[in-house]
Amino acid sequence: MKNKTVIITGANSGIGKEAALKFAKESYTVIMACRNMDISRRVHEQITKESNNEVELMELDVSSFESIRKFCSDFQNRYEQLDILIHNAGYFNHGEPYRESADGIELTFATNVMGPFLMTHLLLGQLKKSEDPRILFAGSNIIKHFFDPKRKIDFLDCRHEQIIKSFTVYKMYAQSKMALTLLTFKMAERFEPFGIKVNALQINGATMSKETIKKFKPKYKLVAWVQNLFIPPASYMADKYFKICTAEQFKHTTGKLFNDKPEVMQPSPKEYPGFIKQMKQILGTRVYPAYPENTNVSDKLWATCAKLTGIQ
Repeated sequence: MKNKTVIITGANSGIGKEAALKFAKESYTVIMACRNMDISRRVHEQITKESNNEVELMELDVSSFESIRKFCSDFQNRYEQLDILIHNAGYFNHGEPYRESADGIELTFATNVMGPFLMTHLLLGQLKKSEDPRILFAGSNIIKHFFDPKRKIDFLDCRHEQIIKSFTVYKMYAQSKMALTLLTFKMAERFEPFGIKVNALQINGATMSKETIKKFKPKYKLVAWVQNLFIPPASYMADKYFKICTAEQFKHTTGKLFNDKPEVMQPSPKEYPGFIKQMKQILGTRVYPAYPENTNVSDKLWATCAKLTGIQ
């Protein structure tokens, strides 16, 4: 696999770190794309030593269009092709007030949606040169809120003032992960002629690192420490990253949302289910909300991303 190149965003902690280590141990050429270079240099040294493989660290702030463009330009100057692109980085700081990116976009959406959209398009040239190009988005089971038929992505319809007034990071994170699910399906459709497979993994949780928990407000830190007692280690989901992006059985799979088995999930029936069936859907991992089947929302999201990132 020495000729296979993989980019992993947010590879300095959590699932991203474990995924970088996993790929490096399997002799892939790994590019750790990270924002905080002080932390990342230490992690980079650790992964390089433990994997006995040369791993490259490159600076990237997924919330910044300027940073993304510089990263992609630098990558293109160094590497002829890209085989695997894993969009792992995300913003989810409980309790934080409304914030905007350097480009004037709400920070959660800028990091979790707009950044990956721009980055993917800028790296299309390198992906097209691969014999088996695969893209994986880190999804979340938080999209289960959309089993409620009244839920929608407010970011596409509400005025700026309305978003600020009703803002919580939790609410915006849920909307951003649903938007990412919609983009997964849309990209798979658009990129199919190039042989590029695009999928997402619904993450049910993973043990959070000390660095991640430090970012939380005090009351949310306690919740995070308690959650860590009951959820699997980051390496568990990192193994799913690796399997979906490398296994022969998924070589032709695209436009799908995987659970942690990993199995392909199915959209729920559009009719509103009874209470018992609804609870089975919410607690299970077989189906996801039918919201992504709404092509009008999907088209509007794509148009919004294209407009804000300048991608035609």
